Amino acid sequence: MSQKKTSGEGEVIFVGAGPGDPELITLKGSRALERADRVIFAGSLVNPELLGLCRPGTPCHDSAHLTLEEVIALMFEGCKNGETIVRLHTGDPSMYGAIKEQFEHLDKQEIPYSVIPGVSSVFAAAAAVKREFTLPDISQTLILTRIAGRTPVPEREALAKLAQHQASMSIFLSVQDMGSVVQALQEGGYPISTPIAVVAKASWPDEEILLGTLETIVEKVKTAGIRKQAQILVGDFLDPANGYARSKLYDPTFTHEYRQGTDK
Repeated sequence: MSQKKTSGEGEVIFVGAGPGDPELITLKGSRALERADRVIFAGSLVNPELLGLCRPGTPCHDSAHLTLEEVIALMFEGCKNGETIVRLHTGDPSMYGAIKEQFEHLDKQEIPYSVIPGVSSVFAAAAAVKREFTLPDISQTLILTRIAGRTPVPEREALAKLAQHQASMSIFLSVQDMGSVVQALQEGGYPISTPIAVVAKASWPDEEILLGTLETIVEKVKTAGIRKQAQILVGDFLDPANGYARSKLYDPTFTHEYRQGTDK
C-alpha cells in the first residue's frame, strides 16, 4: 500500500474525469486539477475542457501516444521535483483504466498516490435513456463486461455465459462488433425481443442514443456508423413488457427504520 505524502515530496493523484460532460467531474477531482503541478491525461477520451481547471502554464501531457513506461517516466520526473501530479482517466479509473500496472511502478519507488473516483459512462448512459438498472421483479443485478478483442476475456466470463443470468447488462468497448454481441446474448438465452440500447458518447454534446431489440439493433448501429465510445445496455429493465413491482422502500404499508407502515 502506498504511503501518504509528506511535506516536500511528490505525489500522484489518479482522478476520474467522468464520461465527457466537464461538469460531471467530482468536486474533489476538480480541486485536484486546480492544484496540480503536472497533468497526464487520456487525450483520446477525456474532455479537454477539464484542463481549463488547471493553473495557467501547468504542463499537460496527452497519454494517448505514450507507452506505460513513458507515462511512468513523467510521473517519476515530477515526483523528484516534489510535484503533485494528476493522472486524469476517463470515466472512473477502476473500470478498464489500466491503473494497477501504474500502481505497481509507484509502489516500487515508494511514491505516494491516491485515487479519486469518477462517474462511469455506464451511469451516464443510464441517465441518457432515463432508466433504472435495478427494478423489483425484473433485475437486482448489473453486470459490467466487454467482449474479447485484442484484450482477451477469461472463458468463464464469456458474454454468452454471463447472459445466462438474464440480469441487466452494460457492455463496454464492444460496439465495433455488434453482431457478435447480439449473437452471444442470444446464445446466453436472451430472447430476440429483448430491449437493447446503444448510447454513444454519453453526456457529450454529440451524444447519440439508439433504442431497439436484439433483432433490430445491429442494423441500427450500422446505419448510424457508431464504431467506438459507446455503451451497450441490455435487459428488460429498459422496457419491462409485463411491468415491474413497486419499490418497498416507499410503499406506505412497508415498515422500516425511519417509518412505520400502515395497514392496507
